[in-house]
Amino acid sequence: MTTTLPETQVRQESVLVERRRRALTEGRLLVLAAIVMSALTLRVAVTAFSPLAERIGAEIGYGTAVVGVFGMIPTAMFALSGLLTPVMARRLGLERTALTAMLMAGAGMLIRVLVSGTGELLVFSALALAGMGIGNVVIPPLLKRYFPDRLAVTSSLYIMMVQLGTVVPAFTAVPLADAHGWRVSIGVWSLLGFAAAVPWIGVLRDRRGRDRADTTAAPAPRTGRVWRSPIAWGMSGMFGMTSLTTYAIFAWLPKILSEAGADAGFGGAMVGLFAVVGLVAALTAPTVVARFRNPFLVVVACAVLYFAAFAGLLIAPMGATILWVVLLGLGPSTFPMALTLINLRTRTAVGSAALSGFTQGVGYAVACVGPLLFGILHTATGGWLAPFALLGVAVLVLLAGAWQACKPRMLEDTW
Repeated sequence: MTTTLPETQVRQESVLVERRRRALTEGRLLVLAAIVMSALTLRVAVTAFSPLAERIGAEIGYGTAVVGVFGMIPTAMFALSGLLTPVMARRLGLERTALTAMLMAGAGMLIRVLVSGTGELLVFSALALAGMGIGNVVIPPLLKRYFPDRLAVTSSLYIMMVQLGTVVPAFTAVPLADAHGWRVSIGVWSLLGFAAAVPWIGVLRDRRGRDRADTTAAPAPRTGRVWRSPIAWGMSGMFGMTSLTTYAIFAWLPKILSEAGADAGFGGAMVGLFAVVGLVAALTAPTVVARFRNPFLVVVACAVLYFAAFAGLLIAPMGATILWVVLLGLGPSTFPMALTLINLRTRTAVGSAALSGFTQGVGYAVACVGPLLFGILHTATGGWLAPFALLGVAVLVLLAGAWQACKPRMLEDTW
């Protein structure tokens, strides 16, 4: 004799299943919106300021040396955030840490346009960049937690938004400053930071009662052991050398072209093109990495592009400038590759947070000396051969790091 569930019970269970499905979908959509808006915020304080640094200095009263200091602040704060964020995530939870990051970014960008001294401008720029640095570290483990079944797609979207947030301020900074003044030009981006905080508030509201479950129920990430892993050091080398090269190019490409005979407008446009090409890498690199068991050959191809671009800018900077800049923009495809590998080389959000913090902390600490050393070598030699030799060495170190980072193994098995 067989028995069947009463029709009302079947209907109730169907309703419960549907509610669970809708709750999961809606919750993930809200998190995705929060991640997308946060990603847009992660570079705006850098690229909105750089094209206006000399104009701001003329009004505030700082010189070329201080411009160099402003150039170092982003990577220095990103490095510090890489070391501190895993601790914050353990105490506050990933979502609260992301909310704190966006509020710091918005407040720092807003307050720095209200001050009139160099010291205050440096302090509040550092506050904004610290918030962005925390966001850099916390987003990969959030993707691991909420989208483990869609890592390639969501990583592509996240990195594309980071690149978009890099490109748009670079192109609009000067026109906005000409029309409304530099304070409006760099201050308007604070609205993006505050706007990015709103969906995180919604996420925390939906997770009320569970918003700190990861800080108590989950085992604490063994960040003290990360430094023992060859994966962690490989990732740091790959990420750090990519960042060193990228920030050196952002800082010095206009100068390289101006000494070759280009005007300031052309130099700014080439910096914008360099950033735009990065969008191509953001769209394609995560998917490519996810399909390769060991994507080291892709890194080798990126190194070849780097060397071709360096040679072109050194030998004939105005001969085929657009080509050199396009090649130069494709070389840092190793940046979205590294961010994607953070999740592909870890099993859990805990491991992802630990590897993300170590990779970006160590990587950015090394990268912050890139623009400075590039400039020192140019000043000491009067040419560009020595600075480009520095970048060549950085690419070789990148290859050595990628050799370790790309091997198909998990962090948790190596620390």
